[in-house]
Amino acid sequence: MRYNSRSNFLTVVVVLTNPSQLILRNSNLFENQNVLVLNYEDDRLPKHLLDYASKVTALALDFHHHLQMEPEACPELSLFFGHSLPNEELFDTAIIYYPKAKALAAYLINLAGQHLKPGGQLVVVGENKGGIRSLVKQAPTYFDKPFKQDNARHCLLYISELINQAPKVRLTDWVSQYQLHTPQGEVTVCNLVGVFSEKRLDEGTKLLLSNLPNMKGRVLDFGCGAGVITAALLKAQPKLQVECVDINAMALASCELTLEANNFTATTYPSDGLAQTQDKFDGIISNPPFHDGLKSTPEIAKKFVSDSVKKLRKGGVWHIVANRHLAYSDTIETHFGQVDVIAENNKYKIYSNKFNR
Repeated sequence: MRYNSRSNFLTVVVVLTNPSQLILRNSNLFENQNVLVLNYEDDRLPKHLLDYASKVTALALDFHHHLQMEPEACPELSLFFGHSLPNEELFDTAIIYYPKAKALAAYLINLAGQHLKPGGQLVVVGENKGGIRSLVKQAPTYFDKPFKQDNARHCLLYISELINQAPKVRLTDWVSQYQLHTPQGEVTVCNLVGVFSEKRLDEGTKLLLSNLPNMKGRVLDFGCGAGVITAALLKAQPKLQVECVDINAMALASCELTLEANNFTATTYPSDGLAQTQDKFDGIISNPPFHDGLKSTPEIAKKFVSDSVKKLRKGGVWHIVANRHLAYSDTIETHFGQVDVIAENNKYKIYSNKFNR
């Protein structure tokens, strides 16, 4: 954020991330091209590319990133959120931001290959410590060997060329399905690449489900991930009307596959926090995310609590598991009037409050 002394107004300046700066440092690669950007970061890189490219299409896997870019949409800049594009358009160049999950990188490379013209250019950028060096061994046979084009700002940029037709992306090729024992019974979990889910119940969720309250009516599963909590909840209480929200496109797709595999019905949709949820709920349940990138931040937890009370009906149940070190108690007391910890161990606490205001 910068202060403009002439106008006496604060000017918001979005700083490009290091990978985005490296992309623009190689802007000659995109001159007059139709460019696809996959998994872009929380900056305005797709818009900046229009200074060089003739047209840009950007697919965000993070809903917050999509919302940040959405106001910039124009005929030359198409913006989508999800795990795939809604059309079969082919591009001259595809740019991939190398993700933290190596398995997700393989998916994105396949997706890029599907949408490149024969001989099309693949550009992959990522931080040195983020695993991008494995790209050379990871590249499939339909791309030639990636070449290190540039190295700056603690990042690497590789280029490659599509030399054979890439296979069509089918989600079923990228999902692991397994049986999971929960306190409510056996459920089938479908986990797509890039989504956190273990083949056993993680300790936090296990404690949450071992202390599951009787819920009724309309319930929100916040940060649903692969849908483990929703599946267990519907196993025990099948008449609930559950809505599942997450910020991650692959998580939402995983949750939908988990619901289908268990013959359960629930509504899934993206939401940045609780902003896209409608009306009020009889219950909110969650093993909530508390990280911003690699940092644990109390602000996420505080906002989740304050937003939750606005979304609960009187008598509504707020039931979450949280790491003991997170400072939830003061915020919960401020908004709920008291703090109800119904179970805990050496790592986690279960907060289960009723909204009675």
